Amino acid sequence: MTARSPDALPARGLRFLLARRPVLLRLTAWSVLETGQTFLIGYGPARALDDGFLRGRADVGLVWLAVTGIGVLLGAYGTARIYAAVAALVEPLRDRLVQRVVARGVRTGDAGSLSGLTQQVEIARDTFAGLVMVSRSFVVTAVGALAGLFTLAPPLLLVVGPPLAAGVALFAATLRPLARRQETFLLADEALAGDLGTVCPGLRDITATGAEAHIAAGTGERVEAELRAARALAHWGVLRVVSLTIGGQLPIVLLLAAAPWLLSHGVTAGALVGALAYVTQSLLPALRNLIHGLGTSGSRLTVVLRRLTRPDPPRTAPSSHLAKSGADAGTPRPATTAHSTNTTDAETPRTTRSPSPPRNGSGAETPPAFSLTSVTFAYGPASTPVVQDLDLTLPRGAHLAVVGPSGAGKSTLTALVAGLLTPSRGTVRVGGHPVPGPEAAAGRVLIPQEAYVFGGTLAENLAYLRPDPVPEEELLAAAEAVGLTPLAGRLGGLRARVDPTALSAGERQLVALARAWLSHAPLALLDEATCHLDPGTEERAERAFAARPGGTLVVVAHRISSARRAGRVLVMDGRNTAYGGHEELMRSCALYRDLVGSWAPAPARRGSEPALALRDAYRVDAVAGPGLAGDGRHVVAHRPVGQVQAPGDLRDGGALGREG
Repeated sequence: MTARSPDALPARGLRFLLARRPVLLRLTAWSVLETGQTFLIGYGPARALDDGFLRGRADVGLVWLAVTGIGVLLGAYGTARIYAAVAALVEPLRDRLVQRVVARGVRTGDAGSLSGLTQQVEIARDTFAGLVMVSRSFVVTAVGALAGLFTLAPPLLLVVGPPLAAGVALFAATLRPLARRQETFLLADEALAGDLGTVCPGLRDITATGAEAHIAAGTGERVEAELRAARALAHWGVLRVVSLTIGGQLPIVLLLAAAPWLLSHGVTAGALVGALAYVTQSLLPALRNLIHGLGTSGSRLTVVLRRLTRPDPPRTAPSSHLAKSGADAGTPRPATTAHSTNTTDAETPRTTRSPSPPRNGSGAETPPAFSLTSVTFAYGPASTPVVQDLDLTLPRGAHLAVVGPSGAGKSTLTALVAGLLTPSRGTVRVGGHPVPGPEAAAGRVLIPQEAYVFGGTLAENLAYLRPDPVPEEELLAAAEAVGLTPLAGRLGGLRARVDPTALSAGERQLVALARAWLSHAPLALLDEATCHLDPGTEERAERAFAARPGGTLVVVAHRISSARRAGRVLVMDGRNTAYGGHEELMRSCALYRDLVGSWAPAPARRGSEPALALRDAYRVDAVAGPGLAGDGRHVVAHRPVGQVQAPGDLRDGGALGREG
């Protein structure tokens, strides 16, 4: 993509700013107060000297100093208001970048998404805010100072103006080459860091194979490349110092050197002092901030934005598994299959085989909703596997409940199916497509415990996973299906704006459930997605998902009623699993009997509030900012969830813990 492309960063940045004219106007209006402050910093003391103290009128001098002080206070008030306006300009940029990063992560499995979300987006936001502040500050300061110089005595402007303009022009001429060399240096530094990250853990193997010279040569080339980039950057960095010297410090020398000539041509002593105040207290600091801000942070922002806004890799169009054919609609569903070990009543593996796979109208076998083959997963090389040698096949249209004690691997299972985790061994497929992959990602939707709601309208929240506009009838049908209609009425309808912080945890879950119900993904993974709902609303939501045409439902259950509603139940306890219907497991699985026996009706709780405060181990808030609607993704949100077990949950009787 060339610089002249309509999608180049400068053009896109200009469109972004023009779309926010009201914010820019508000920013300009509050900046007027700072302009007045800058004007008075030199003009006030000049008048205090010429009209007051030098004429023996101390009262006049004090009045002018008081006026200057009031101007400083008003400027400080304007600066405080400016921060709010800058936030209104910066936060939408952050939201758009987060949207792109999350989209790339959940749709393409981009390994750099976590770094992009936790580091690069924040770098872009903070750097952009800093650039807005320093650029605005320099313009405001320059206008106020130059106006003051002209008001005090036009000859002062002739002394200060030319070197200031020359310094700014020299700096502007170095911006583009400086940015290119800054980017080259950053890329060289990252290449070296990546090379060392690969080489250092394998030093023993390098020595054992006698590859020291070869590896040293490759690493040495990267060291030399970074050294060359650093030197080139330093050479251009010298020009920044020259720019600051010419534009900010040379005017001071010229004012002092030209003082006798200025005084002899009608410039007063107070005006000369005021000019020095303009240069030393306003122009020099503003120019220094501009040069350091744009010179370093500007190129850094360019590099980060290029990475965050790079085009997504080509995606294969979702295959026909997104919609069930009419022939499938009337086909009886076979029982789910699993290859598992009974946790209690059997000491040897027990294999359950399914009937022949169903076929579509053309006679070809219909792939299952998902399948796991010899899947093993551990959270670290030395960790005990959370899931070990698990074989599980779930046919389309099935309803599976997953139960087990804390840490048994229930959430890990849903993350493996969704492609958020990669198994240490074995394969995962969704709709016949390998996981991770774009086809598999388009075929499933994951609804976590902590629901994701952003500050748009309710309709935008509900249509978030749909690439095209959703008719209002479908939105209303989704709301009615999962029990969201009463909340929609209280909010003021589908077009009402949603304040995520004003919704309870259960209300946010209802919004996320309706959003997932509307998605085209046939496989719905509910990972404790109804834990903040009352039992009646939970049942309604689960039945709505189970009844979706062509839909398959997997529920990580926290109530025994969820397990009873499911056609099949998977009991997880590390490497030991049991699989079957509710009545079958009550007879054959001691762990399942214990989980069911530990259930008791929960005491009445007000509303649908969580038992404990929501929290996020990665400090990613469950409530998003505005402007994230409509990117057509199929994952609501995901994270390792700190599970909350309230009375009435399926549990192991131990302390509260973290879900697997």
